[in-house]
Amino acid sequence: MRKLLPLKSLYTFVAVAETGSMTEAAKVLNVSHSAVSQAIKSIETQLDQPLFNRIGRNVELNHAGYRYYKKIGPSLEHIVEATESMLRKPTNHRLTLNMITSLALHWWIPRVPKFQQIAPSLDIRISNLSGPFSLEAEGVDVALIHGIKDEWQDYYCEELGDDQLVLVCHPELVPTGDSIDLANIILQHPIIMATSSRRINDWKVWCQAHQLPQPQRQNNLSFTSSAQAVQAAYRKLGLFVTHKIFVKESLEQGLLVTLGQEVPHPTQRFFFACSVDKLKQESVLTLRHWLRAEFNTPTSLGLEHVNKTNTKQAEHTKPQ
Repeated sequence: MRKLLPLKSLYTFVAVAETGSMTEAAKVLNVSHSAVSQAIKSIETQLDQPLFNRIGRNVELNHAGYRYYKKIGPSLEHIVEATESMLRKPTNHRLTLNMITSLALHWWIPRVPKFQQIAPSLDIRISNLSGPFSLEAEGVDVALIHGIKDEWQDYYCEELGDDQLVLVCHPELVPTGDSIDLANIILQHPIIMATSSRRINDWKVWCQAHQLPQPQRQNNLSFTSSAQAVQAAYRKLGLFVTHKIFVKESLEQGLLVTLGQEVPHPTQRFFFACSVDKLKQESVLTLRHWLRAEFNTPTSLGLEHVNKTNTKQAEHTKPQ
């Protein structure tokens, strides 16, 4: 077996290289100056070459020392990070919940006070990644998905609710009277469009359901996200086909109104997703139960019974 340098000596070498002083390195490592000096001397002896140039009371890496530091410095940093990660105590009161930005702005934030009443001790942190991704790699505990279930087959994935498309606008843009000619209203006002890949076909789907021609994009307003487009609708800038859940609060408050009928989205729905082992955490089950209630997912089980049932289920259920 090859003779290896003591890990402690390598930490000492990195500390001296980064501080440029054996005295400062000794303070960082909480050891004596003599111990640092002996460790550096031991490394240089085993490597059979000096690693530092002595400049008065300070030192600096020579060419060989610099090459050595560039190779072992990052490796020791990884060791420190891995050790700290293992020592870090997981908390059952902090969850990272992922959802798209529009859902966070228009659905989650208005409901934060209500959720805090149900679970005041839970610290929910929101991330806004879009599309399929690895929950573990991104440090996400739970994902509130607006999309396709097939993209999340590696996880426990539970449907929460349907997705409806609605045509909305500011109330002042709606003519008074009993009958509303949708085709005429669409011709009279600018069209607001969200151009992201997940929203680009919303107008097409809504128009097909109402047997109306799809408006042309020319001379209309286009935005990269639904959040921006909704703001444009608030400002009376035109008509916008969006997802009802994004504007539910605004519709209830009379800030926006709908025209025509709600149209079920043909592909997208809402799902709760997490790794199977997360279903053993009380905090995850609490969030899951609350989301079910908010989406009006049918369930006759009380929270306590749900927690016990799903904890047992998680031990035997494979990811869908």
